[in-house]
Amino acid sequence: MIHFARTAARTAVVLAALSSSAAFAGPFPFFDLNTRPATSSDQVQRERGQAGEPTTTEVPANLRRQVVAYATSEAPGTIVIDTPHTYLYLVLGGGKAMRYGIGVGREGFTWSGTQTITRKQEWPDWTPPPEMLRRQPYLPRFMAGGPGNSLGARAMYLGVTIYRIHGTNAPDTIGHQVSSGCIRMVNEDVTDLYSRVNVGTKVVVLPMSPRHEAVAHAHARSAPIEVVPLEPTPAPVAATWRPFWMN
Repeated sequence: MIHFARTAARTAVVLAALSSSAAFAGPFPFFDLNTRPATSSDQVQRERGQAGEPTTTEVPANLRRQVVAYATSEAPGTIVIDTPHTYLYLVLGGGKAMRYGIGVGREGFTWSGTQTITRKQEWPDWTPPPEMLRRQPYLPRFMAGGPGNSLGARAMYLGVTIYRIHGTNAPDTIGHQVSSGCIRMVNEDVTDLYSRVNVGTKVVVLPMSPRHEAVAHAHARSAPIEVVPLEPTPAPVAATWRPFWMN
């Protein structure tokens, strides 16, 4: 009986300490799969997601969607992908273009040439091609479309190649060489571009080679004329995690 009373007393003390601790208000640390400390920005993102509002993640000013001066011989409606500078231009005509920040192929996976958009898909499914599965056999064989899919909110398929212009749930990869050759954009931007182009749109992909640096630099001679604010879109951005197999 004495032993039982002592055990009950110790249990009561422990429970009292836990209930008065601020740490008890949240989940236990060993259930938290996100190793980065939560910030006030994270809280805002969670609240927006719970309220059904679109969430946004800041990207550097030069990589945000904006209208710029752009001298080119390409016809209005053409997409030009400036691989070295990680920009995608949608030619508007009149010496202007809509410029978006993008992520491009990592070293050894960049490519160049002219293609056309042959298919468009909202919330696309993802089936990794055989080439990718040989390199990364741990990848899933199929992933249904949705906010957690690495292709993001929209995809535009290029010719008969394995490449696409698609969304991403990892805005921090924009402006970097990160993919297996696909062109990635934040979900808000890919949704905007998707609404502006049609099947048959010409896509010019500039090479990464030093020989083309001068041409790419000439394409990049574009000073912002008008910054176009990001408008709410139905393309949600996932939380702080992303699948490790993102192409």
